[in-house]
Amino acid sequence: MSRDLTRPGAEPFTERTPRVAAARRLTRRAERDKAGRFLAEGANAVEAALARGEVYDLFVTERAAQAHADLVNTALEAGVRVSPITDRAAAGLSETVTPQGIVAVCALLDRPLEGLLAPGARLVAVLVDVADPGNAGTVIRVADAAGADAVIVAGDSVDPHNGKCVRASAGSLFHPPLARTRDAGAALAACRAAGLRLFGAHGYADTSLDTLDLTTPAAWVFGNEAHGLPPAVLGEVDECVRIPLYGEAESLNLATAAAVCLYGSAMAQRRSSGG
Repeated sequence: MSRDLTRPGAEPFTERTPRVAAARRLTRRAERDKAGRFLAEGANAVEAALARGEVYDLFVTERAAQAHADLVNTALEAGVRVSPITDRAAAGLSETVTPQGIVAVCALLDRPLEGLLAPGARLVAVLVDVADPGNAGTVIRVADAAGADAVIVAGDSVDPHNGKCVRASAGSLFHPPLARTRDAGAALAACRAAGLRLFGAHGYADTSLDTLDLTTPAAWVFGNEAHGLPPAVLGEVDECVRIPLYGEAESLNLATAAAVCLYGSAMAQRRSSGG
């Protein structure tokens, strides 16, 4: 195991060790909100968390410490408390069938909606009532890859700090500025105040994506997997937009639709600006 983890007489923490038990409680949303912390499992997430510099604890199994010695040493050099744990303790901190054995306790990432969008923001992803954490995490990953200026998680959407969402984001949760708000209208108002045109992804819209001018600064608004955007939100956006389907598929899933829309805007904006 990496340096400082092999002190004489040191035994790995078990699932009953108080610090492990406290970390395990962070798998529940209420406990995350109460503590202001969440768990980031896996090498990608831990690397991104350490780069951001908001890690309180790092738990590692012997096998994971050997496989990711660079991350363990980075954490130690940053003054992060690093603790060896048993495989069973790692399973208790994981929400997967095959735990990766490396888990960081991090500060919650969301910021207040006010001040989230910097002057000159050109691309924002807004999730409204998105229920599936895998979809939410994948959209965050897509937004990050497309160079989005921020992600806003609104309405009754899943907590972006949910373990499955964190894993699906593959580290991207730590990159774009993130806000959470129950008030979807406030999210749209913040985007409009920042000079963004609001595009609502809607499968039955009259306007097709391939006819739209995507060079304008835009906030793309995505809705629930089964029900789409609520009527109140559809009434607030500047344009409802559907993705044309050229084959026989009835629809695209949320994450795929988000990738098409966000990248459509990102590429058009870059072409228009010579970037």
